[in-house]
Amino acid sequence: MSQEPAKTPATAFAGGPMLHAQFDALARELHARPYGVVAAPARVVHLALTGGDSAVERAALTRLCATQEVPAPPAGASHVQLECEGLRLTWERHAEFATYTFVLPWRGTAPFEPASALALPHDWIAGLPGQVIAAVQLALIAGEPPAPAVVADLFEGRNIVGGVAAGGLAELATDFRPDRENFVRMIVHGGAVSSPRQAGRLVQRLLEIETYTMMALLGLPLAREINPAVTAIERNLAGIAEATTGAEALEDEQALLKQLSGLAAELATLGARTPYRFGAARAYYALVQKRIEELRERRIEGRQTVGEFMERRLSPAMRTCETMERRLEALSERAARASDMLRTRIDVTLAAQNRDLLLSMNRRARLQLRLQQTVEFLSIAAITYYGAGLVGDLAQGAATVGYAVNEPLAVAVSVPVIGGLLMIGLWAFHEWLGRD
Repeated sequence: MSQEPAKTPATAFAGGPMLHAQFDALARELHARPYGVVAAPARVVHLALTGGDSAVERAALTRLCATQEVPAPPAGASHVQLECEGLRLTWERHAEFATYTFVLPWRGTAPFEPASALALPHDWIAGLPGQVIAAVQLALIAGEPPAPAVVADLFEGRNIVGGVAAGGLAELATDFRPDRENFVRMIVHGGAVSSPRQAGRLVQRLLEIETYTMMALLGLPLAREINPAVTAIERNLAGIAEATTGAEALEDEQALLKQLSGLAAELATLGARTPYRFGAARAYYALVQKRIEELRERRIEGRQTVGEFMERRLSPAMRTCETMERRLEALSERAARASDMLRTRIDVTLAAQNRDLLLSMNRRARLQLRLQQTVEFLSIAAITYYGAGLVGDLAQGAATVGYAVNEPLAVAVSVPVIGGLLMIGLWAFHEWLGRD
């Protein structure tokens, strides 16, 4: 099992400063997933499983190590290589999936054998957590390349894909179709490959192309699933935009805004489901393209290269996901613009209603002011009348005690005096209210 011993934190050199706490971990990260070493001829069985748990996977590896009497993998490891008798297993834990790659010695003459006939720990494989997303049986052969007719028989007459790879040192053949046991068959004739490490890199690239292709395609079912809902939202949004131009009453605009809020909620629900899956599809597709580029393929007459096959088969699926992602983004922007427009119309309508209400309140206030002024003048007249009456009574009383007072004259003089004093007092009261 490949495992580097942990180093004790120390100085970078004698008498130098202390190493960073993560120095060793960061340095080992560059070499955490080395390419395997595969010498031709050999059989390679590759499984990629999603939905598993890394702790459960490490526990399964620990059980396998116990049966093979080899050291158990370290805690937290994400890449483990086990060297057993007649078997080499490489386990890698990725973000969404785990891969198990078995390198078996070449036995027999047939490039492919039923899985049950291969020297694999079948009971242990059956207990692995997760679901198989990719399965590959690869034959790395040496010597003379098989004749085209033999290759056609191995792939049951299906369309064969592959070219000359690794700068002309190897020849590839596959159909990227699962066989009866759900394995994708691949043949690599590596007779001219210079070293087992070079062959291991080539095999690893092919296995990753199949694995990353299947992981990238996980976005396509989601795109197809949400397509009817997105189409319905587009149609409803267009209907709301058309109805907005003809809406006149505030109630109609508020009803349209309520419908638009419902569409926005649906878009938010769809948007919560899609970003990770579509983003992962883009990342996996970029990895597939990078691995194909690293193959350095040349065409074999009458066959598609792996790059041409993926361009014709995988690229449309990725464009479907990209198109769906752009549609969702465009719909969100359109819904936001329509919502802003409706809210603006409602605000303008409410402002007009508030203006009319204020004008009506102003008219009522002016009428109330005029009525109040009329009442004030009537009150002055009434108070003057009663005041003049009191003056008349005083004049009569004065005449009774012997004072000669002309009652009518006193009343006549009191009327303007009382009225004037009341007017001056009312004016002073209004001035005081205005200052306050």
